[in-house]
Amino acid sequence: MLFCYRAFRNNKIISKTVEAENEKTVAFNLKRQGFFLIEIKPKENLIESNLAFFFNRVSFTDIVDLTRQLAIMLNAGLTLVDSFDILKKQVSKKGLSKLVNNIEKEIKEGDSFSMVLKKYPQFFSNLYISLVKSGEASGKLSDILLKLAQNLEKQREFQGKIKGAMIYPMILILGMVGVMFIMVTFVIPKLLNLYKDFNLSLPLTTQILMAASSFSAKYWPIIIAFFIGLYILVKRFLRSNQGKLFSDSTVLKLPAISNVVKISSLVDATRTLSILIGSGVSILESLEIIIETVNNVIYQKAFRNVYKEVERGVSLGSAMLQEQIFPPILVQMVIVGEQTGKLDETLGRISHYFEMESDLAVKTMTSLIEPSILVVLGAAVGILVMSVITPIYQLTSSF
Repeated sequence: MLFCYRAFRNNKIISKTVEAENEKTVAFNLKRQGFFLIEIKPKENLIESNLAFFFNRVSFTDIVDLTRQLAIMLNAGLTLVDSFDILKKQVSKKGLSKLVNNIEKEIKEGDSFSMVLKKYPQFFSNLYISLVKSGEASGKLSDILLKLAQNLEKQREFQGKIKGAMIYPMILILGMVGVMFIMVTFVIPKLLNLYKDFNLSLPLTTQILMAASSFSAKYWPIIIAFFIGLYILVKRFLRSNQGKLFSDSTVLKLPAISNVVKISSLVDATRTLSILIGSGVSILESLEIIIETVNNVIYQKAFRNVYKEVERGVSLGSAMLQEQIFPPILVQMVIVGEQTGKLDETLGRISHYFEMESDLAVKTMTSLIEPSILVVLGAAVGILVMSVITPIYQLTSSF
């Protein structure tokens, strides 16, 4: 095992790494050599530390499960401190265990649950914190956490559907790009060298393929570096405000994907509004949370405009009516909910309707994307094969 140490000798501080069985062995050897030991600690293996971070990090699923367990225990009559004490003993993942311990410690010191959660924004969203704060104020924390757990579970389920639908197309695309690159760079050049010894009139596709293969064979490290650099630049651009606006507006124009994005944004927004309003949070505060939780910039802008109109005294339904991005059924249901005084229930029903629509939209997207990728893949392979085989056919015909 490797150990890092800092020691003092001959008016100098020396820092080195040594291999030994344990810290005592290192300390004994250093003292024997006349060193005055300052510090000694095990050297972490970079791969091991990265793996530990990956497997011990607190995931969205961990927060969902934690919320559900906490809601069940509070609903059973346990106090918040007792619930966290039980959770602390059950959790095995280091990152989650540390989080639970810290929350329990700060609650015991006198902080409210919502105040403690504000210190961990990387794990708990504004929606989560606002609902917990509302539950504490109304004395219905267990009920609020049950609703919150259901909401988080539905989010996880929908995210799983999207990821599951995109796995197969992504594997196809990556496989196609990888195979094409290997063929053009390493395989095709060897086949095309056969044509150089014969005076053949090569087809245009073959000439283009020969030029591409020759360039790729010589400069493939540069090509890989170029695409890595391009990926980094595109990623940085998409993180900027202009890039996010461009990507979100472009996605809403794509035939198969736009419907999924629109419906998923409305599912999250209506469900969240229903829970917030039903928990006693004001409409303005609920809209503030919606603006922060909606991922698409276009919908964020629409909800921001709705917030401004509601702040001026306009009803929520009338404010939504001014934004073309909201479907008529949503606007009509919101107006009905406001007139009947059951806005939270109406939003819950429309959210359920959008959930069913989202399932259909995901299936439609998958059924359109997969054949399209297969057609493109088949066409690319066909052009590649024809470019290689056509000169061979010409060569055999000349004999």
